Amino acid sequence: MKLVWLENGAGDICAEVLATVPHWFGMSEANLEYRRVSDRHPTVVAMTDGRAVGFATVIGHSAHAAELHVMAVRPEFHRKGIGRTLVGAAEERLRSEGVEYLQLKTVSESAGDQPYLRTLAFYTALGFRVLEEMPTLWDADNPAVLLIKRL
Repeated sequence: MKLVWLENGAGDICAEVLATVPHWFGMSEANLEYRRVSDRHPTVVAMTDGRAVGFATVIGHSAHAAELHVMAVRPEFHRKGIGRTLVGAAEERLRSEGVEYLQLKTVSESAGDQPYLRTLAFYTALGFRVLEEMPTLWDADNPAVLLIKRL
């Protein structure tokens, strides 16, 4: 696996990978916004045999804080360390830029959704901590939770 940073223009890769994980990314309007964001912000892409198998897009919010805005890995590559490697690459880059905090949003534990419970367990294992539950940020079926990590 090879990691490649794209400073912009990763929208097509984002759309392609998100289409493979519809349980997490099944809302077309949200996916269009993720695609737009990936086109405008730094994105690290995991490549295997010349094919994008995962990506993570980061947004800087201030000199001290950034967001892991969207990340996905093709399902056939889940549990192979690619997600962990993508987050690690994002953290390394942000640390080198002086960023102190990394945040992300995902579906809250209160939704009881098994795949999202695994998502939360993944981020918790990487050192992220729940900062705030935001039940109305998205909608009643998708209560959000904000996680944060000190870099």
